[in-house]
Amino acid sequence: MIFERTEQHPGARLLLVLACLVVVVFGLKFAAPILLPSALALFLAILNVPLMIQLQRRGVPRPLAIALTMLVTVAIFGVILLLAVQSFSELQTQLPRYATRLQLLQQQWVRSLDAMTEFDLTSYFTPALTTDLLNPSSVVDFVGNMLGRIAQLVSTTFVILLILVFMLDEAAVFPKKFTYILGSGPDEHRMAAVVGEIQTYLGIKTIISLTTGLILGLWAYIMDLDFPVLLGVFAFLLNYIPTVGSIIAAAPAILLSIILHGTLGHAILVASGYVAVNTVFGNILEPNLMGRRLGLSTLVVILSLLFWGWTWGPVGALLSVPLTVVLKIWLEHTPDLAWVAVLLDKAPPDPAFVPAGPADIDIDAGV
Repeated sequence: MIFERTEQHPGARLLLVLACLVVVVFGLKFAAPILLPSALALFLAILNVPLMIQLQRRGVPRPLAIALTMLVTVAIFGVILLLAVQSFSELQTQLPRYATRLQLLQQQWVRSLDAMTEFDLTSYFTPALTTDLLNPSSVVDFVGNMLGRIAQLVSTTFVILLILVFMLDEAAVFPKKFTYILGSGPDEHRMAAVVGEIQTYLGIKTIISLTTGLILGLWAYIMDLDFPVLLGVFAFLLNYIPTVGSIIAAAPAILLSIILHGTLGHAILVASGYVAVNTVFGNILEPNLMGRRLGLSTLVVILSLLFWGWTWGPVGALLSVPLTVVLKIWLEHTPDLAWVAVLLDKAPPDPAFVPAGPADIDIDAGV
């Protein structure tokens, strides 16, 4: 039979698995217009289900609980989007002034280096070259493309919220469906464990990212930088990407420090604040709250950033680590694929670790 022959030829089985993987990757990229809003709505649903369940347990009818949960979600993300769009609009008007300031600073630095050395560095940094490197129109075009992507994301917000409403409506029914399909055996408990760990990860990550954004936005205000709200939003979003995200989030603040204040000491002070906040939250607080099992190796973080960024664009890059962690949690609770989760982890698993059992998970808490 075909299955017996495949088992006898592991090479053919490997080729079959690789072929299926190519089909899945192509499907993810081709169906991005549908899958990306659905993934965003699913993450929001996982974060909002505990609030909706708490409202229902306090006697609030399910339609009203869904409406209140949606109201809280729309209020939070609406305020963030409104502040970010206003800051982007103001940034676009300030970009030519920033580019001119950068040109002047570069010329001053070149003259200072030329005075301290015997080389004539001004011949390597001619005004034409400086203008080409720091062309205001190019910078404006770059930010304009970024604004276009943000506008496209805002335009799909309605679709995301619509999907979220129906997901929240189904949240109370899904556990019963899973119980009917899987029965009250190990499969049901495994599904409950997966949902519980995903909720734990996304909840802790969102709270830490929000706190990081608030503190760094306040730090930007204290350091007299323009657009502290926008810098805080950047820090909030990019905190979902470990290591790489904190570096990318600090770059605009350091650049603004150099443009506005023109001193290396001020830029170092700004960078020190970013390093301190990300060290405390990213390397101390977050691992202690989540535990080692919900971490990823640095190589996996980089590869997931490249893969999901290529598959789903900038939004996919922001969701790269949460998507990979969700996949890792699911793999950990799938016996024949648990070895893949070990490869994604930071270090080999602790032999004393025992996965969450039926007594540790409430099946009604999941989607």
